[in-house]
Amino acid sequence: MKYFNEFQYDTDQEAVLNLLSHIAEKNSGAAGRELLIKILGLLDLTSLSETDNAENIGKMCYQLNLLPESYPELPAPAAICVYPELVPVVKAKLNNPLVNIASVGAGFPASQTFLEVKLKEIEMATEAGADEIDIVMTVGKFRLGLYEEVFEEIRMIKEQMGSLHLKVILETCSHESLSDVRKASVLAMDAGADFIKTSTGKSGAGASTDSFAVMCLAVKDFYEKTGKKIGIKPAGGISTVEDALKYYHIVSHILGEDWLNAEKFRIGASRLANNLIREIFKKEDSFSYFN
Repeated sequence: MKYFNEFQYDTDQEAVLNLLSHIAEKNSGAAGRELLIKILGLLDLTSLSETDNAENIGKMCYQLNLLPESYPELPAPAAICVYPELVPVVKAKLNNPLVNIASVGAGFPASQTFLEVKLKEIEMATEAGADEIDIVMTVGKFRLGLYEEVFEEIRMIKEQMGSLHLKVILETCSHESLSDVRKASVLAMDAGADFIKTSTGKSGAGASTDSFAVMCLAVKDFYEKTGKKIGIKPAGGISTVEDALKYYHIVSHILGEDWLNAEKFRIGASRLANNLIREIFKKEDSFSYFN
């Protein structure tokens, strides 16, 4: 752990809330159409239901393939994110070259299985065509203070993946304090994460703006210390245009323009894409492109 012990982790919750209040006040006006279009291009279009199958994921791919024809002015989402078993379906059905294939892995969503199983699952997903893997930090070990074990697991997974993008989900709602969120952020980045991500959406609570702001501050500090620009991804319960704008403005304020692109900022969501398209084109509330 080259950098982990060099950081200060104590986090003032009141200061974080004041920062969020300042960001909200600064960006209180209505969002322009161009910004909503940009946010659509930052999405990891996600389907992680126990009812997912080749039919509904194949349909999602078909809709992605037709998006440039249906809405020529819209960007493609950054990625489509599915369970490992469905990566071959996406590989076979997705014809939009601008959309990456992402898979969850390593015992998602609890990360409670053998390391050998995690590595094998990721190997199978990447061999099947996944460009990116989203894993969950072993929060149970982290809470016991077994930081070296958590670090080593992430390091080994990233080493196996090579140049493919590794996103490490901190499951922020399962940490005991914002200080722990900051500590988990630095640990994941130090171990080789290309992105740090808030949540699975499977643990009763999803992303929160205070935890996300702390993660952004950790990314900023890590960059200033190491020169490495790590990506960041809020996910879990982000479905409204208003929510998406909150997270966009947090990144804009804390990290700046260099992070406002799909290489460094994603939003994980399922319903958000339809809501953005509905708002961009002023469609009726019942409108749904992805279904």
